[in-house]
Amino acid sequence: MSEAHVFAIGILLAWLAGVRAYLTVFGVGIAGYFGWLHLPPALEVTTSPWVLGISGLLAAVEFFADKIPGVDSGWDLLHTLLRIPAGAFLAAAAMSPDGDLAGGMLAAGAGAALTSHVLKAGTRALLNTSPEPVTNWTASVVEDGMVVGGLALAWAHPWIALILVVGTGLIAALVVWWLWRKVTRGLARLFSGGEIAPPAATTNALDPSR
Repeated sequence: MSEAHVFAIGILLAWLAGVRAYLTVFGVGIAGYFGWLHLPPALEVTTSPWVLGISGLLAAVEFFADKIPGVDSGWDLLHTLLRIPAGAFLAAAAMSPDGDLAGGMLAAGAGAALTSHVLKAGTRALLNTSPEPVTNWTASVVEDGMVVGGLALAWAHPWIALILVVGTGLIAALVVWWLWRKVTRGLARLFSGGEIAPPAATTNALDPSR
């Protein structure tokens, strides 16, 4: 496996952790536990039954919490301090065949996780201003599918997975931002358009004074 290949895997895992940290850890651990993948030494900790049990349980909790408007933004805020170090660890562990976590790899992973976390949290915060809860639920399902699909392609086609995952996140954020601007501009015009002018007075043809 080339260095570029390993680098793509590390950045991909960090990016996914910024969106779904528990699901990413659980997916990597399951793949290693059942022998579907040969994990680097530093990632073998994810195959521990304790790690699998806790990450799987929390991934299930997150699955439902992330689909409730308002709760999802609170969940994102709460997990800011967890997703970034988780992404840093996953990236450095994936890119460290000897088990040593290099500082540069930790920084790269933290940067990728921070970027995806900010995109996710910002996008969901904008969606929560919409009165339609279906958009929130749809965004959450798309994120679930993106993480599962990214993990499925991580080791076989890491560059393709990385491009698809990052591209999906960026496109979704841009679409939501564009829609939010359209909605806010429409509401601004609606509420600041001024009072409607009263109809012009008409002359009563039957006025006897005429």
